[in-house]
Amino acid sequence: MSDQLAGKRIAFLVAPEGVEQVELTDPWEAVEQAGGTPVLVSLEAGRIQAFNHLDKGDTFEVDTTASDADPETFAALVLPGGVANPDNLRMDEDAVALVRSFFDAGKPVAAICHAPWTLIEADVVRGRRLTSWPSLQTDLRNAGAEWVDEEVVVDDNLVTSRKPDDLPAFTSEMVELFAD
Repeated sequence: MSDQLAGKRIAFLVAPEGVEQVELTDPWEAVEQAGGTPVLVSLEAGRIQAFNHLDKGDTFEVDTTASDADPETFAALVLPGGVANPDNLRMDEDAVALVRSFFDAGKPVAAICHAPWTLIEADVVRGRRLTSWPSLQTDLRNAGAEWVDEEVVVDDNLVTSRKPDDLPAFTSEMVELFAD
């Protein structure tokens, strides 16, 4: 365990259902291994239901809600993917406002797979270079982003990746970005 993120609280924003489990748990473990404190933020209190593609996975206890989360208490934000997860988040005003607040404050954000849908809704991709699950490329381009098909892309304070296979590169770049 390193101390790259010692004393840093990292928000993980997920919907009550639909997050891709490995895209939550791998970055979560990377934050813990780097000495940071991951905090699960969702739209409602209780537990969230993760998925392994289309099959139900584990459930996880929510630490706080998007409406109650104070962005000033977090050093960075992680947006895991899964198709339903960002689709639900982008329909929630508090979740979208929370995402936008991290960008407004210049704090680092990591998003993987379908998570950039929430970034589009927060209107924070214009002029940025990023990647995602391939089906989002038209949405991202229409929102003013430069979409590229690469394992991991770092653009200023934003790191993005395409899919679970990219998690090793994603978590490595994420921890490095969050440590700065």
